[in-house]
Amino acid sequence: LGLAGREVLGLDLARLAEDPTPVDAVRALVREARLTGAGLVCAPLDAVSRERPQLLRLLTATPVPTVLVGRAPWDASWSSVPPLLLHAPRVEPGARGALWREAYESWSPSPLPPALAPDDLLAPFLLTPEQLTAAARSAAQTARLAGGELTPNHVRRGARAQNAAGLDRLARRIEPTVTWDDLVLPPDTHTQLRELTARARHRDRVLGEWGMRPGGGRGRGVSALFAGDSGTGKTMSAEVIAADLGLDLYTVDLATVIDKYVGETEKNLERIFTEAAGVNGVLLFDEADAIFGKRSDVKDAHDRYANVESAYLLQRMESFDGLAILATNLRANLDDAFTRRLDLVIDFPVPDPAQRLLLWNRCLGPTIPRGPDLDLPFCAENFELAGGNIRSIAVTAAYLAADSGEAVTMETLIHAIQREYQKLGRLTLASEFGPYLGLVT
Repeated sequence: LGLAGREVLGLDLARLAEDPTPVDAVRALVREARLTGAGLVCAPLDAVSRERPQLLRLLTATPVPTVLVGRAPWDASWSSVPPLLLHAPRVEPGARGALWREAYESWSPSPLPPALAPDDLLAPFLLTPEQLTAAARSAAQTARLAGGELTPNHVRRGARAQNAAGLDRLARRIEPTVTWDDLVLPPDTHTQLRELTARARHRDRVLGEWGMRPGGGRGRGVSALFAGDSGTGKTMSAEVIAADLGLDLYTVDLATVIDKYVGETEKNLERIFTEAAGVNGVLLFDEADAIFGKRSDVKDAHDRYANVESAYLLQRMESFDGLAILATNLRANLDDAFTRRLDLVIDFPVPDPAQRLLLWNRCLGPTIPRGPDLDLPFCAENFELAGGNIRSIAVTAAYLAADSGEAVTMETLIHAIQREYQKLGRLTLASEFGPYLGLVT
């Protein structure tokens, strides 16, 4: 438009979608463009493409040059005149570091530390040139305020700062604080988690530069299933992966997704995936079997719509470009066709006695006072509990000790275990509590 000698009038379609009289607003803008000889640039297209397509039909019928920008593919019903379709390719990994470095050097008086490799640090982030420039500026300013040299954490924080806020309304954002050392898992599970992290970090190189991208409309995303009982470390593992990649973790609230009305669940999921496409983060669907359930034989109208919903979810997951992790307590409830299309299926077993002992020591921590009679090896050997349960018991015992003003003793711990058993609906068996059965109240 600038080369054609026209001024530009911008239209925020997201704000237009919230306007009670959007048609009047569009007509006023078109009138202004005609009077001034300007052109229109309207974005983001995704904000109105599904809910209010009539606005797009109105915009494409205007007598002024109009540019529509968005991720949504063009729909022929929006205009009777075929548009000129232009595809803006994403910034490839090799170019990201160069763009970021150029922007950083223009903003920072300090040179880039030789050991810092922005290409590797930015590999998990899908950023536009404008976002890369803003990320470099943010990193430079953060390092300057800290009064030190630029660090990898500054680079990642600057990149995360470019995340849109739309997903925060649909999912709970978690800033990861745990590391690989915090995980207590079997070696094979740990190895598979490392492999999943490698897929997320190098997906652009493998699928883009090396041409290993699968067909069938699949995106560049990575998807995995975490299957195991409650408290076995599924959510913490997702947080560790997000921390390793320098990304935030977004946990989907299923209450905002599942809807009893036909078609509403798909709309809710579509909103989540659309917002997630503009966010550099790890998307975690907890209790995934509630959404991605096993397809059933068609016996009534409800079954028919449930199967349509399941098929839609399969297709949407395949086209997603981000990192999606599905967590479930009931792997058997998931559709076999769905699990075949996942990159990794990782099982989280209940910890064995050696792992439980390590969990007991970590959960109680080095700063909590311990009584001389505390028998953690006995607890690890006799009480078959998951890590989440052990942590809950440790917290209860710590509160009891703080209230009594004494150290955590075996009596305190047995009382906390009894409370956890009551929550779980488990019986207090003499075979488990052994010589400490007399401490049970």
